Amino acid sequence: MIRVWWIGSAGEDAAMTERVRARVEAVFKLPAELCCDASRPVDSLDLRRGQHSSGRILEWLLQSMAAGADASDRVLGITDADLFIPVLTFVYGEAQLDGRAAVASTARLRADGAKPGDPLVAERLVKESLHELGHAFGLRHCVDARCMMSRSASLPGVDAKRDAPCDDCRLRLAERRKRRTP
Repeated sequence: MIRVWWIGSAGEDAAMTERVRARVEAVFKLPAELCCDASRPVDSLDLRRGQHSSGRILEWLLQSMAAGADASDRVLGITDADLFIPVLTFVYGEAQLDGRAAVASTARLRADGAKPGDPLVAERLVKESLHELGHAFGLRHCVDARCMMSRSASLPGVDAKRDAPCDDCRLRLAERRKRRTP
């Protein structure tokens, strides 16, 4: 099970989060559901930077997962907060490699003037959500610039990706899932 959870401060764009949920379910071939919990992370803002620590959000997501969650469950937090990790100016998202939590943000995905409801923002969010969940399933960055697992340091890089893994990453994902199945 993959839970897709809006944890942003602005109102949720339900059509956008549903689009993410549907594509996540199709790509990872696991049931995905929208989480409706109103809880939000409260200690992720770094006042000095004026940005939110994606690492702290990942910790919060892990702590917030339901106590009865299966060990193979994943959670994707979607936010409108501007995210960072200490060594980078910003990130579109972050995930625990081969872990249970991932986060993706719309903040920098609309940096070129796209409005929150713009279909381009939703398309970018789908790609970055898939990318971060790919990491949670153990996939690393891919050299194929069209693969969802390629590294993106700019919006043109995000826009160049497909919302699907390349053949090599698709095989790696299938192998990793096969090894985890009892």
